[in-house]
Amino acid sequence: MRLFSLILLLALVNCNASKNGDSAAKTTQTLPPYSGKLPLDKIKLLPGFKIGVFAEDVANARSLCLGPGGTLFVGTRDAGYVYALRDTNGDHSADLKYTLASGLRMPNGVAFRNGSLYVAEVSRILRFDDIENRLANPPAPVVVYDQYPTESHHGWKYIAFGPDGKLYVPVGAPCNICERGNPIYASITRLDVDNPAKGPEIIQHGVRNTVGFTWHPTTKELWFTDNGGDMLGDNMPACELNHAPKDGMNFGYPYCHQGDFPDPEYGKKHPCSDFTPPAQKLGPHVAPLGLEFGLSPNWPAEYKNQILIAEHGSWNRTEKIGYQVSLVSVNDQGQCTGYKPFASGWLQPGNEVWGRPVDLEWLPDGSLLVSDDQADAIFRIYR
Repeated sequence: MRLFSLILLLALVNCNASKNGDSAAKTTQTLPPYSGKLPLDKIKLLPGFKIGVFAEDVANARSLCLGPGGTLFVGTRDAGYVYALRDTNGDHSADLKYTLASGLRMPNGVAFRNGSLYVAEVSRILRFDDIENRLANPPAPVVVYDQYPTESHHGWKYIAFGPDGKLYVPVGAPCNICERGNPIYASITRLDVDNPAKGPEIIQHGVRNTVGFTWHPTTKELWFTDNGGDMLGDNMPACELNHAPKDGMNFGYPYCHQGDFPDPEYGKKHPCSDFTPPAQKLGPHVAPLGLEFGLSPNWPAEYKNQILIAEHGSWNRTEKIGYQVSLVSVNDQGQCTGYKPFASGWLQPGNEVWGRPVDLEWLPDGSLLVSDDQADAIFRIYR
């Protein structure tokens, strides 16, 4: 009887060890070469550019940030995962994928600082310390701050560290178009992660839902996209590219859309002249998300400090629009002088969609990554 009990115990131990080993193995995956299954031939690029696949089968790939050790961190919205991707052989495609976290609530935003990965859920900011040295065995996250609003409507967040070393965190409107008494809604906030107990400070107002921002390489001024309101018609309002050269500006929501269109319900309370108009009107309902200034030394000089925007695409427009990477020309005075497609083809005739660009990130080799949460892929645009 004792021998039987000992055998049973050893079997249970081995079984549990096997399960734990399988679980651990699933957090690290070797990625095979690109399968060729995505219709890259449908993508139209401006002359001189090419497109390839950096990684596929990256479920719900959303926001991107690059660690100094070459690790690409990927947030998700619906999937609840945070990934890390590595190109270990230098062939311009990821060959290792690590799952750093799962079961999170809309962990869209990712940002890197001082060896740590910061991840934004709906109501809190997490930190994974020494992460590039612990990809295969990630640490438990530290909760940096957990007092952001809990509403899921426009609750997913894009985050980035600014030139001042502070973490910039938007708080979208918890509705389509509405007034809310709490000024933190429809704003961009700034959080001192070294002293988070102070809480966030609101630095920009009247921002319905930004899921992408960056700073000009020279002036260090903030630029951000904003998604226009829904249910006001197929062609109204335009989505926005905004420029905030100082703190404390107001971009109009919910009283004024696209800088010159008073809201039918709230517009009588404040005229559009009270607010800062967009630097560039984008297409109506194109859903602009991530953006980057042109930084690549391998690209022609005319792209330097110009703005590239990932347009996720309309979700309820009769004729779909967006689903591309667009290019906004900016002069030395910070004025926008043009707006056109840079990479298109995710939207095909007949309202057929096979992919939705989300975020952009430069690689050290001068190529541009584009995440896609419908194709579950990350593309690479290069010359």
